[in-house]
Amino acid sequence: MTPNASDASGTPLRVALVGYGLAGSVFHAPLVSATDGLVLDTVVTSNEERRTEALAAFPGVRLAASPDELWERADELDLVVIATPNRTHVPLATAALEAGLPVVVDKPVAGTAAGARELAALAEERGLLLSVFQNRRWDNDFRTLAGLIADGELGEVQRFESRFERWRPQPKGGWRESGDPEEIGGLLYDLGSHVVDQALVLFGPAVQVYAESDVRRPGAAADDDTFVAITHEGGVRSHLYVSATTAQLGPRFRVLGSKAGYVKYGLDPQEAALREGLRPVAGEPWGEEAQELWGRLGSGESPLTGGGAPVRTLPGDYPAYYAAVAAAVRGAGPNPVTASQAAAALDVLEAARRSAREGVSVTLLPHHDEDQQAQDQQTQDQQAKDQQAKELPA
Repeated sequence: MTPNASDASGTPLRVALVGYGLAGSVFHAPLVSATDGLVLDTVVTSNEERRTEALAAFPGVRLAASPDELWERADELDLVVIATPNRTHVPLATAALEAGLPVVVDKPVAGTAAGARELAALAEERGLLLSVFQNRRWDNDFRTLAGLIADGELGEVQRFESRFERWRPQPKGGWRESGDPEEIGGLLYDLGSHVVDQALVLFGPAVQVYAESDVRRPGAAADDDTFVAITHEGGVRSHLYVSATTAQLGPRFRVLGSKAGYVKYGLDPQEAALREGLRPVAGEPWGEEAQELWGRLGSGESPLTGGGAPVRTLPGDYPAYYAAVAAAVRGAGPNPVTASQAAAALDVLEAARRSAREGVSVTLLPHHDEDQQAQDQQTQDQQAKDQQAKELPA
């Protein structure tokens, strides 16, 4: 637990949100305010229109024009959430950690894997939480697929196809589509951060990366149509597509195993619900989708011609991320997404960018992964305890 964190008495942790654009207003502010044990204390934005919107949505919230105002009263806060343009993530996270505050950073946490690891080292040195908002781990389809794999329904997974595709023939502009390397824009680092993270969570470290990346729309300056192929350490091959130029959308997931395949169309409904102003409420349905959108599990025939059986999609659960963050800040649970995990995804993104630029396949060298070592040690300890329990006389 950090020096500023409230104890387990029920006092909510006070959260400051830096940035009130799309990420801040649609995702972070609503999810923070809906999480038991957290309270949205301050919103940082100098934009007058956004300040008005924040007050209307969250009456009583304090406003600040600059992050520097937060560091000056760090003792009044327990957590800082950074939802600003990508290029500002590292300096703002560094400032928050140096002010003694735990931090949540929107993805990508940094422009490079080295930058992410430097932040992780600073957080460890200060004994503070540094978590990355990889919310797509709590998508409905991802949760469902993870369960199918864990239950052995697919057999040995051989190929994973994941698509995050859109049809946006006209660029919107703004920093997300900027060609300036300092902005860390483009779909590879935007949607690619999600699909790569999901692939690594499901199938483990990447050893080989190949990518194709294009700028297709007139007036676009950053990649808007990108493909990434990953060979995982365990042998699974992931084919990942992110695009703004897809006139006909493919399946969100197509996963092929030695026993069966799983095909799922359509995006998780939580983002659309949050954009519409809906909010998760404890005890009420959230993240549910209609039965006709369920994926299908089977073999030997296309799901579009009736092949396979429908599999109920588990509800999406973005609120679980901030519930886990609240527990972690209080010292009552693990960090739901570590900066070291985010760095592993950035290793892949950097390799993909190099592959696309040079037309080569990139081999990734094993990287010292303290998170995985700790997890492996916990597994070994638990296995030892289970074995001891079996050996005890009845």
